[in-house]
Amino acid sequence: MSLPDLDPTRPLCVPAPAKINLFLHIVGRRPDGYHLLQTAFRLLDWGDEITLRRRDDGLILRTTDVPGVPAASDLVVRAARALQAASGSAFGAEIGVTKRIPMGGGLGGGSSDAASVLLALNRLWGCGLSRRALQEIGLKLGADVPFFVFGETAFAEGVGEALRPLAVPPAWYVMVAPPVSVPTAEIFSAKELTRDTEILIMRAFAAHNTRNDMQAVVCMKYSEVAEALKWLSQYGYARMSGSGACLFAPFDSEAEALKVAASAPSGWKVWVAQGLDRHPLKDWIAE
Repeated sequence: MSLPDLDPTRPLCVPAPAKINLFLHIVGRRPDGYHLLQTAFRLLDWGDEITLRRRDDGLILRTTDVPGVPAASDLVVRAARALQAASGSAFGAEIGVTKRIPMGGGLGGGSSDAASVLLALNRLWGCGLSRRALQEIGLKLGADVPFFVFGETAFAEGVGEALRPLAVPPAWYVMVAPPVSVPTAEIFSAKELTRDTEILIMRAFAAHNTRNDMQAVVCMKYSEVAEALKWLSQYGYARMSGSGACLFAPFDSEAEALKVAASAPSGWKVWVAQGLDRHPLKDWIAE
């Protein structure tokens, strides 16, 4: 597939799709304290949007404010600077972010933003780095970033960086964002967290026979998540994504999902998204 031509003098808008964890098992802990996981990542056709403009002076500038996130610590800025360092590029960039993915929601918003910056600037700057090279850069930014660079539904192990393609059925998802932000570090450090789930063989994967090991801990600490999960579960299978707080339930059709979403209690943040098999920027990079 031929790659699209990019005009470096014009702004470039690219998607940064959200993800869900179809399951998340914690199977151990490394000596350095990082948790060993097994999970299945799936992209959604909904998320943030990144706007980029190439600069010739090497400066990396964030052009939109993100409440509570200083520019220097924003993953999009850190991703651009990491790519500069790895590639030796003399170019810079102006980066704007249209945020839709809730922060602290377990949908990978910051990681997806960082990955889209890596994928897009790799093209816009003409770096020519491989997918594996970008995944290695991404892993230093966050454990979920390599998945978004990988760019398709995946079975993941290690800390989330060991990825294999995974085929899953088409689905529409009712998504619920409770009005809380759940700090990942708080849940990983909770004494109640199960850390010895039996290792799963990939070919035996079935979402309904798995679980999210973090879900019970989050529901115990955040009543808003427990309430939303109880409501969503009345329509069948429902689960929390990542370390929370967002929840999802799969449906076979958009019409069915929209009907359930329309019945949500007033004032809740509820929407419908379709599962996405491939990242929109998947083909923007050589393997």
